[in-house]
Amino acid sequence: MNARDNTTRDCVVIGAGAAGLSAALTLGRARRGTLVVDAGRQSDLAAPGIGGLLGQDGRPPAEFYARGRAELASYPSVELCRGEVVSGVREADGSFTLDLGDGRRERARSVVLAPGTDYRYPRVPGMDERWGRTVFHCPFCRGWEVRGRTLGVLASGAVGVHGALNLRAWSERVTLLTHGRELSAQEHERLAAGGVAVDERPLAALDGPGTALRSLTFADGGELPLDALLVKTVLHQRSPLARDLGASLTEPDEMLSVEAITVDPMGRTGVPRLYAAGDAAASTPPSVAAALASGHLAGATASVELVAGR
Repeated sequence: MNARDNTTRDCVVIGAGAAGLSAALTLGRARRGTLVVDAGRQSDLAAPGIGGLLGQDGRPPAEFYARGRAELASYPSVELCRGEVVSGVREADGSFTLDLGDGRRERARSVVLAPGTDYRYPRVPGMDERWGRTVFHCPFCRGWEVRGRTLGVLASGAVGVHGALNLRAWSERVTLLTHGRELSAQEHERLAAGGVAVDERPLAALDGPGTALRSLTFADGGELPLDALLVKTVLHQRSPLARDLGASLTEPDEMLSVEAITVDPMGRTGVPRLYAAGDAAASTPPSVAAALASGHLAGATASVELVAGR
């Protein structure tokens, strides 16, 4: 047992991405004793810049998070620590006990879950090293940087059709790649009407120097010149902690590709004083802007409900 075992904090924020730091800032400004646990796995660290965030457009993610941590350091009620919460329970009195991987134990009256999510996508050789740069998942975050170039969309079904037609806002040269899955005649008609090409062959590899993308190679040996690739991803929880604490999760389906913690508009999970924010709780495509907003709401709700004694 360590010296903190007898201390019950007002809130523990799990995760120090945009949502977690935003929640902690809101709690700190309300003078709530808050601990932020940072596992250091922010999902967008591979990207060269944050796209579409007002006042921070193009700023490197690592710099953005460093500035956020520096801002929190000015609030004496907020403490940041590196680590990972590996398990937790909700006690009979409604408080939470959280165990960290290094053996520390923390108690809190409330918890904000903001751990981010794991991005899962087809394991095509050459994709990992280009992820966040010439291979991306969000056109609103990265589309401007590849505007007017030859673009591809790796997806199928209704999601693929929608994604490819949407990407036409950034380029007149878009190809939907279904990776071996066949589209319906109606889907082909929609894409043709929207000016989108289709290639249903399975992919074998992505090619180009460094993180640049120059072409795709298909399993039959054919090639397609390409400058950037939008990929459908499925977001999964990084740990069973949300369920362990009593929260419910949505199941990913064809249109909603997120295993998300179910929350109301204020970030409440339905478990008293357990909140969630950011990618882990999102039902819309993830972005830093959305994460900041949801973190602020979750932090504010936690502070208000601590006053109410809920």
